[in-house]
Amino acid sequence: MIFVTDKGRMCNNILQYAHLYAWGREHRRSTMSMRFAYKYPYFQISSTRYHNPLVYLLVKVAVALKLIPVVTFQQMGSDYREEQNEMLTHRFVFAWGWCVRFFDLFDKYKAEIQQLFAFKKKIVGHCQQVLAKAPEGTVRLGLHIRRGDYATWCGGHYFYTDEQYVKVIQHFCEWKSPQKVHLFICGNDPQLNRSYYQRVFGEDHVTFPDGNPAEDLCLLSSCDYLIGPPSTFTLVASLYHDTPLHWITNANADISEDSFAGFDQRSREFDSLFIPS
Repeated sequence: MIFVTDKGRMCNNILQYAHLYAWGREHRRSTMSMRFAYKYPYFQISSTRYHNPLVYLLVKVAVALKLIPVVTFQQMGSDYREEQNEMLTHRFVFAWGWCVRFFDLFDKYKAEIQQLFAFKKKIVGHCQQVLAKAPEGTVRLGLHIRRGDYATWCGGHYFYTDEQYVKVIQHFCEWKSPQKVHLFICGNDPQLNRSYYQRVFGEDHVTFPDGNPAEDLCLLSSCDYLIGPPSTFTLVASLYHDTPLHWITNANADISEDSFAGFDQRSREFDSLFIPS
């Protein structure tokens, strides 16, 4: 059994566990996610075997007492053959660290990963109610506004103002014209200038879902297109339906079909951008 954990946010945890789950499936090793045993009860994985607070606490104690060996994945691009051998050799292993990557195995078991992290019915029901606000026939565009730690991360390179986000969306609307666009805006900025977006695009064409993290993730995953700064949040949203995703690396760039790519391509590009979730 491989017990997987990390200190990152929800979507970091999803991707980290998914890579180790895929590795475990390939090598006939069971896996359990420490984070989804107690912290994020929104997904089907939280109702599967071993994913409960009791197992979580027992493993924490075993690790503290050094009864279980620990392997770490902390250096991007490192040779992890020794760590893989540890996971094959020991009956129980505690694995942590963000930098675990098994892309080919992830692709092989992606359908299973999607099922593990399928949203529970309550989350899906909420999402469907919000999506209904977009008139039939409109293009549903999910915009993820990431601020918070992005003000300083990588020197603030991917921290954008409302004016910059609006310019990107205007370019998208120009590309999609004459189709109408309905904008769903999710983010982590309590000071977001909502009225500004409503003035520019019209109140009837802008929705602020105001959901919890899983509700926002579900909502974004169900849109026709996704736009946002590079982050694991939009990356995981794209995972569910291979939703076309555009990461804003230049807020002044034009938008076209070539601006978007699905999950497989974006997941392999992510590390080169040196961006956290």
